[in-house]
Amino acid sequence: MLRDTSVLMDEKRVFKPNYQLVEDAHVKNWEAELEKGKDLEKYWSEKAEQFEWFEKWDKVLDESNKPFYKWFVNGKINLAYNAVDRWISTDKRNQVAILYVNERGEEKKLTYYELYREVNKMANALKNLGIKKGDTVSTYLPMCPELLISLLACTKIGAIHSVVYSGLSVGAFVERMNDARAKVLITADGTYRRGKIIDLKKIADEAILQCPTIETIVVVNHTGQAIEISDLSGREIFYERLIEGESDECAPEKMDAEDPLFILYTSGSTGKPKGVLHTTGGYMVGVATTLRNVFDVHNGDLWWCTGDIGWITGHSYVIYGPLLLGTTTLVYEGAPDYPDPGIWWRIVEKYGVTKFYTAPTAIRHLMRFGNKYPNIYNLSSLKILGSVGEPINPEAWMWYYKNVGKEKTPIMDTWWQTETGMHMIAPLPVAPLKPGSATRPLPGIDAEIIDENGNQVPLGKGGYLIIKKPWPAMFRTLYEDEERFLDVYWKSLPGGVYRAGDVARKDEDGYLWIQGRSDDVLKIAGHRVGTSEVESAFVAHSAVAEAAVIGKSDPIKGQVIKAFLILKEGYKMNTALIEDLKKHVRYELGPVAVLGEIEQVEKLPKTRSGKIMRRILRAQEEGDDLGDTSTLEE
Repeated sequence: MLRDTSVLMDEKRVFKPNYQLVEDAHVKNWEAELEKGKDLEKYWSEKAEQFEWFEKWDKVLDESNKPFYKWFVNGKINLAYNAVDRWISTDKRNQVAILYVNERGEEKKLTYYELYREVNKMANALKNLGIKKGDTVSTYLPMCPELLISLLACTKIGAIHSVVYSGLSVGAFVERMNDARAKVLITADGTYRRGKIIDLKKIADEAILQCPTIETIVVVNHTGQAIEISDLSGREIFYERLIEGESDECAPEKMDAEDPLFILYTSGSTGKPKGVLHTTGGYMVGVATTLRNVFDVHNGDLWWCTGDIGWITGHSYVIYGPLLLGTTTLVYEGAPDYPDPGIWWRIVEKYGVTKFYTAPTAIRHLMRFGNKYPNIYNLSSLKILGSVGEPINPEAWMWYYKNVGKEKTPIMDTWWQTETGMHMIAPLPVAPLKPGSATRPLPGIDAEIIDENGNQVPLGKGGYLIIKKPWPAMFRTLYEDEERFLDVYWKSLPGGVYRAGDVARKDEDGYLWIQGRSDDVLKIAGHRVGTSEVESAFVAHSAVAEAAVIGKSDPIKGQVIKAFLILKEGYKMNTALIEDLKKHVRYELGPVAVLGEIEQVEKLPKTRSGKIMRRILRAQEEGDDLGDTSTLEE
């Protein structure tokens, strides 16, 4: 039962838009654009017109079989054609499409024309391996140009791609490959991470013994480790040899708007991984529109999303979104703090990055090292910053704004999910900003906060975040698990609405504040308290870099809060600091914040996309089984 989740943290700061950004913005009037978005079909139909369709759709939205919605019904299109081919006959032909940089300072640039040729060679090579429309190709690759080329090649010929993040263990790798029934695996000799080379081929070799559907393994010689042709098995081939002699022309497959595009496995804070299935037309329209509007992408921009392509952020906003807009996307292979915590800002200065998109967990990690590193470098090229992943707490927002944005650059705090495919709640550059709030649902998105009976909750009260109407980039099902798709997302709340799984509240300006996952909410003395608000209160203390909290059983209160804290450099946990932290959190949140224990830790259990896995902390604390840990960073 969802009880009182009244507003605890009262954030009143408002930051007005940068007047220069407003003047140049694609969308100059936020309210007018929100109003346009209320006519769902007209709005998204207009956005779809910017692409080249082989055959136009008969109907924008088919709602006859809810929740199995269809977008741009009977429209025929190819996403790779729109992301690459259509720029070849324009002045973008010789513009850099992909700028690859790694932690060793190496770089590689591919223009749109060079990318076009490489994608076509790989597409033809895949066809010669017997891959056809509807077949699945898996990748287990680092953040390298060959990963983007391989995915675009799949899209060009109508194959479904399923990316396995290059940090996953053998068991998680096998589970995903077998579930998707992949025919081809594209992997590499290794990847660079904090000065070391991680041997991906060794992991792939072990996993492939348990993957009976794999017919061919393609190996990218990425790090130059000594792998000889004689070391390869009969079904293995080097990437360079595979594409050697292939034609650099390849006709795009005519795809129906509802044809599958990719399967991406997600587990996050839950158990067994879910195979999220996205389709072609609506996804394409959604990701391109949201990137263009939220980050106001123009000709001449250098876009950098630090997300890994193993996750949805990388799919939508490292590859597809930027290339669909004809911009340059920076692809980085390496850690945010190696060889030192200034590496990201050094890259921003060197290449003149204009739009930068990263996760709150990365910002909080870099905050541990103080203000020194972002202040060493000239970051004046930056025009817009972004945040993705967990809710960004006001303290991290302000650090990011002051030290990286120099109090001139707005922060686009975006809320969305693997399942949504695209930004759902986010500001536009013309919107007033409140630190810690993702502002309002984007134009064309109908989001609300309700209680367990389906009633809209009063302002300032917490409830379940739901999406009331379909959106174009929405996932269509969970791969071969339709029942779970219905039970988890569509049947658990009344009204046939999409349940996001988050708890949120709305303020008097209609701004939404995400309070955390509904299964992470703390129940203290009859009150429900969002984990993100308690963690935010801790991080607001000068000694704390990162925080995670869980509820611990208490015979009187029901639950009390146990906090796991990573302290900033120069601080150590002691009795005086514990007392000061307790006073600070009670001051921030009031008497509802009943603190039980505070523990200093060196690391927090996180998914590789940066989300804190509180269920792992709970399980460790209570001596329970840890469940699925395949997406843990460590």
